[in-house]
Amino acid sequence: MVMKLSVSLICFFLLLAQAVEIHAAIFDVTKYGAKPGGDITQALLSAWKDACASTSASKVVIPKGTFPLNEVKIQGPCKAPVEIQLDGTLKAPAQLGILKGDSWLTIAYIDHLTISGSGTFDGQGAAAWAQNDCGKNPNCKAIPMNLRFNFITNSIVRGVTSKDSKNFHVNVLGCKNFTFQHFTISAPGTSINTDGIHIGRSTGINILDTSIQTGDDCVSIGDGSQQVTVERVTCGPGHGISIGSLGRYPKEDPVVGINVKNCTISNTMNGVRVKTWPSSPAPGVASDMHFENIIMNNVGNPILIDQEYCPYNQCQLKVPSKVRISNVSFKNIRGTTSTQLAVKLVCSSSSPCQNVEVSNIDLKYTGKGGPATSQCGSLFAPVASETCEIELCTTSSMPKSMLDWYIETHMVLQLLLGRYKAVVIDNLDNSSIVAIKQV
Repeated sequence: MVMKLSVSLICFFLLLAQAVEIHAAIFDVTKYGAKPGGDITQALLSAWKDACASTSASKVVIPKGTFPLNEVKIQGPCKAPVEIQLDGTLKAPAQLGILKGDSWLTIAYIDHLTISGSGTFDGQGAAAWAQNDCGKNPNCKAIPMNLRFNFITNSIVRGVTSKDSKNFHVNVLGCKNFTFQHFTISAPGTSINTDGIHIGRSTGINILDTSIQTGDDCVSIGDGSQQVTVERVTCGPGHGISIGSLGRYPKEDPVVGINVKNCTISNTMNGVRVKTWPSSPAPGVASDMHFENIIMNNVGNPILIDQEYCPYNQCQLKVPSKVRISNVSFKNIRGTTSTQLAVKLVCSSSSPCQNVEVSNIDLKYTGKGGPATSQCGSLFAPVASETCEIELCTTSSMPKSMLDWYIETHMVLQLLLGRYKAVVIDNLDNSSIVAIKQV
């Protein structure tokens, strides 16, 4: 159903783009005074104003060339579909402090928007990365991101590049039916807090055929995100593809229906993960999250559920997370891991995970010290390979009756690694995870 919906949406956007191409009124920024090398801010705003007021489909054209651009807010509602065709390079001010808000380019309240072309949004973030202490300092001054999309509907971004953002490259908030396709994100692996695409409180977001190289999460999915598809994405360097972190703030909305599939992750700190904070101020929900057909190349922590996520010791680990995770699957994940710990499933002791499935995993540790391992709860056990005969995620207290144990629990984790199969069951009383020996 999700695949059919995604295909239908793509076809719709292609037809929309063709219609705009044929009938669009053209608003070229050079007709409004823009010149390569000169500030384009006022010309872009003027061209946008006229395009947005058009009663027929329109297109704002930014031709080849390099154009400095100051802080800009492009806003609707517009009277007809609008396309922004970027073939040149827009450059943000390099010096931190010139941009006063939390984003360089804000695009808001628009239906049927297309951003296309072969051009680049260059955030010139190198100077800002050296001054970014927001991970450790909750009172830090806001550092602007490249692109903020607020309340955008039935729209697509394709072909363009976001480069060297000072903060997140893209933030998606309150959007619906919004697709990124053949989109490129580029920043060094050492860049600070440069998440590729962050999604929050949005529905029907598709990230397709996209390349993300950055210094933080390639894709991060925050609270209130529903029906998100990440497919055919290459990620790395960076921190992987993440759901969360969740549970840090009160009144967070549920995360439901996340599908990550047919992706390649390379040279990242993490692979695919779900992360929640301990000491949550309120209960939360994250459900129906599926990771399938993923290739890992030299990836740390390839498969991870971490309900003790607490960077820089900003929380109390003794108080368990209140985010309930359920209906999660990790299927057909293969490749190499740079950390011996390849599979880590650490759930909350107060809200244990339910219905977690792990199957067809083939991850090989490239370092020394033995094969890849798994951690379930607070226990370690080797991950099975073709020659492994060791039980997975074992515990010292096996119940006398596996049937009774099954009836008393809510989570069944089926783990198929090579030719070894184990059913792992979570005890609701203490959240420990037990494995049945291979068949």
